[in-house]
This record gives sequence, structure tokens and C-alpha cells, in this order.
Amino acid sequence: MKRPSRIGVGLAATVLAVGAVALFAFEGEKQEPDPAADGSTLTSTWVDSDEDGTLEVGPGEPIAEREDLAPVSPVVGEVARVVQVSDAHIRDEESPARAVLLDRLSPLISEAARPQETLSTQVLDAALRSASAVEPDAIIETGDLIDSAQENELGQALSVLEGGRVAPDSGEDGYDGLQAESNPDPFLYRPDLDSPRHPDLLDQAQEPFESTGTSVPWYPVLGNHDLLVQGEVPPTPALEEIAIGDRQLVELDRDLEAPEDATQLTPELVDTYLGDGLPGRTDAVAADPARRYLSEAEVVSALREASSAGGSGNRLEYSFDVGERVRVIVLDIVDRSGGAAGLVDSEQIEWLRGELNAAGDRWVMIASHQPLTTSEGGDAALSLLDEYPRVIATLSGHAHSTLIEPRETPAGGYWQLTAPALADYPQQARALKVVETEDGVAIETWMLDTAPGELADISRELAYLDAGGGRPDEDEGTASDRNARLFLAR
Repeated sequence: MKRPSRIGVGLAATVLAVGAVALFAFEGEKQEPDPAADGSTLTSTWVDSDEDGTLEVGPGEPIAEREDLAPVSPVVGEVARVVQVSDAHIRDEESPARAVLLDRLSPLISEAARPQETLSTQVLDAALRSASAVEPDAIIETGDLIDSAQENELGQALSVLEGGRVAPDSGEDGYDGLQAESNPDPFLYRPDLDSPRHPDLLDQAQEPFESTGTSVPWYPVLGNHDLLVQGEVPPTPALEEIAIGDRQLVELDRDLEAPEDATQLTPELVDTYLGDGLPGRTDAVAADPARRYLSEAEVVSALREASSAGGSGNRLEYSFDVGERVRVIVLDIVDRSGGAAGLVDSEQIEWLRGELNAAGDRWVMIASHQPLTTSEGGDAALSLLDEYPRVIATLSGHAHSTLIEPRETPAGGYWQLTAPALADYPQQARALKVVETEDGVAIETWMLDTAPGELADISRELAYLDAGGGRPDEDEGTASDRNARLFLAR
């Protein structure tokens, strides 16, 4: 529940009223896209050079030399290579528990309906194909792998990562959700009807497909959406009854109002809306027990079993080595009481101190879902990292944006990297190489578009149009936030 619902105004109003003519006027006039087969933005990029709302292939983006923390120094060797994927939000877009309509009541409820939301499994599969082309030593998945803590969402996500048959559908065979052509709601994109039209897209998205998976070790980081309903609320019996049930909300009660004094979405507030059932006109849908909510223990256990993650207990915290000279420390800062913000407690600070000491002379990267800079208790964690000269980077997701910021410290500083979301434009992963330089160490990083594929390519097109006013809000970052060489003197 990171963003407000945007597609109705973005496509149904902006594109239909302004952009539809442009979309069809340019159709067939532009060269067929020929993107890099491996998704590397060093080779080619997607651009909207004439700002008509359609993407075309542009030139590759070179690596920028960033000297914020140290001067440029010649690279003398590679130490380790990883790919970071984040915020895939594998979602059951047909689930009746999704509060698609309630986001109109209050900014506290921002369900974030997306025009491309039926294609989350196909996008993750295409991202993994691009990641494989980098030949990484490891893949780090920095949280929000799934959207709403449902059992079937996690099953689909792990099927994509493991490789083999993926079955994205839920309920009855075929699409049965709010993007159907028969839905008159102008705030929701209907691909069979609205521009840009993609007839049969909804049914294609439900078809089983074969995922290539990943053949290298992958390491999960826990995100708020992995544990909390729509990333905000701990599962409740009332919510689960709706999730596995057979009624879907299609029109809100006209007299329904949000509490004026509410400052956070809580189970009590959810019960205000949903305690007596869905608040408005409903339609019948197929019940599906696979939509049940997973417990904290079930999510953590399933992620450990499917991945190379270590640790024990219900907190997904552990360390692992990439090669012989890089250690990654994974923090679990999901607030189990609810809310999207990260939470670092004093016990975790002491655990982190022990892991930093145990890293010895390895270079250290810290992975968390929420950036430590925006998390409660994050300042204490950052102050601790500031003491250790072997710390070279923090990796996070959550913000659905691309960003690289330096942090200056007495120990020499380190880089804070935030990866974009696969769920939103630009739907990219981040490749990273740790390299030795003549004067110390550097991180080379570049963005990876999803590998070419019909459904993933359509998802990118729709994601680009998905914003109030018709365009994403600088989520792709600046050029130096994307492809850069980040120097550190040690």
C-alpha cells in the first residue's frame, strides 16, 4: 500500500482524453523495438523522446564516475558480483480482500491498483532472465516479494524463483476481477476496452507458463508486504474471511466515510470498514482457500526453505558471504504491529554489532527492505555502521525509486543504494560488482531492464503510463543514480 490508486486518472482520463490520439497516431510509424537481449542498460535504454506516452529503444547509458567519497582510481580486479531485485509484489489481483475501492476514502488506504497488476509473475520471470545474463554470484531479493501475505501469492513467487511451471490464476479458471471489460468504474484500467487496448491480456496473464528460475543462490530480505495485509495491517479473521470468501466489493456505500482523526491504518480501523462485511454492493466470485493469510512463522520458514537464507526463529536475519571477500548482513526491520515504516530495535543493534565484528577483513554490505535513513531506530544502526571502515554499502528497496547517496563518516564513508520496484516503472533490477582499485575499493552498478517478452514488455508500457497526470514521478532516478562507479578510499 505504498501509493494511491492512480490508474483511473492516469489512463482512463489522461490517456483517453489527451494521449489516446497520440498513441494511435504514432502506432506503426516507429521502428520495431530492438532492446538488449540481456536487459542491460549499458547497451540500450527505454526512452520517450517525443513525450507522447510511448516508449522506444534509446542508446545505452554509460557508467558515471562518482567521486563523492573518494577520487577516481583505476580498477585492478573484480571481487564479487550480485544482482538486487526488489518489490516484485507478486499479487493475487483477483482476491476479494484487495481494498481497490477503499483508497478513495482516506490517504491511509492507498491500495495502489496498477494497470499492469495481472503481470507480476511474468515480470519477475523476465527480471530473473536478465539477472542470469549478468552471471552473478548471488541474487539478493530486498523484500516485498509478495503483495498481501497470501499463501497463493508466496507459492507463485517461489515457483518463479525455483523455475518450472507457474500457475498465476486463482479462483475459477480465467480472469475474474475488477479490470474486466464489464466493470463501469472509470478509475480502473480495462485492457479489453481502454486505451492502450490489449485484447485478451487478462486471460493471457492467467495462463500457466514455464519460468527459467535462477541457478545461483538467492537470498531474501523480509518486506512489510510479505507479512502484512497490503503491507499495512496484520492479518485478522475478518480480513481472511473476505480473502477466502465468495463476494467482491464493486461499489462503495455512498454514506461511507473515513474517520477524520485516524492517523494510521490499524486492525481496529480495518474492522470499522470491514467488520460487518464488504461496505457496499458486491458480486459473486469463486471462493479460494489458497488465499488464506500466512502467519509470520510460515512466511519466514517458507523463504528459508526455498532460498539460501540462514538464521533461525521468526526474524529473517542472517549473514552470508559472496565469494571470499564480501559479506552481506541481512536485517529484518518489518514492524510486526503494522505500518509500512521500518523499525530497528536495540536488540538488533547488538546483533548487528556482533555480525560486523565477525566479518573480519571482508567488505560488508547491509541489506534491508526499508532504507535505514527512513526507519525508526535507523539512526542508531547507521551510527554503528559509521564506525566500521569495511562497510561499503547499504542496499534497500521499499521506496519504489532508484537512488544512490553517499554517507560521509570518519571511517571513510559508504554508499546507500535504493533499488526500484519490479511492480512499478521502470521495472528494473540492479547489478552490482565490487571491484578493487589502486587506492581501495569501488562498486560498479548498472540497471537491468526485464528481458524481452510479450507480457513483460506490455507491463512496462502500462507501468510507464500509470501515474496521476499520466507519467511516473521520477522513479527511475537520475543518470548517476542508475549506472555508476562508486569509489571508496581505504
